[in-house]
Amino acid sequence: MVEASGILGVAAVALGMVLTPGPNMIYLVSRSITQGRRAGMISLGGVALGFMVYLVAANLGLSVVFTAVPELYLTVKLAGAAYLAHLAWSALKPGGVSVFAPQDVPHDSPRRLFTMGLMTNLLNPKIAVMYVSLIPQFIDLDRGHVLLQGLVLGSVQIVVSIAVNLGIVLAAGTIAVFLARRPSWLKVQRYLMGTVLGALAVSLAVGQE
Repeated sequence: MVEASGILGVAAVALGMVLTPGPNMIYLVSRSITQGRRAGMISLGGVALGFMVYLVAANLGLSVVFTAVPELYLTVKLAGAAYLAHLAWSALKPGGVSVFAPQDVPHDSPRRLFTMGLMTNLLNPKIAVMYVSLIPQFIDLDRGHVLLQGLVLGSVQIVVSIAVNLGIVLAAGTIAVFLARRPSWLKVQRYLMGTVLGALAVSLAVGQE
């Protein structure tokens, strides 16, 4: 039903986006460093639920809109490419601050950790834009079952994002110490990520529908 190229495309975009420092990463890293891995994993559970809420809500609407008006594909294609280009610039511009720098935050209960993880994701505009402008580009209308395709592709994004964030949660403390001793590596990371996102933006903009 879903082509391998679509799955790989979504996985590549999801990987590029989850590795770009944003609200989710900042919250998860700060909790993992200041309150421990268990707190980070509980917070990640809330983030995962937020992804699922966006996935279901976006696909219920998009399955109707994009089937009825396939011409909107060009619009969402250009919007997705523009957004990836914006993320590329955000990664490349000077003055970036390491997301792995320890922050002074109070310890919270498991319920609050989960809730804050959920709200951090739901209030993250990057996630909303991703579901409404990036995922639909990998849906093939000729294969039918638009809703199911959207759910499958969105699930790929969720798996990639949760897997990467889990690795970050488990390694946050070690990474923070490592980068604190090697500040030049932060610049390398930004340039590498900016290049990857820029390449994805160009690919989406010039690729066929």
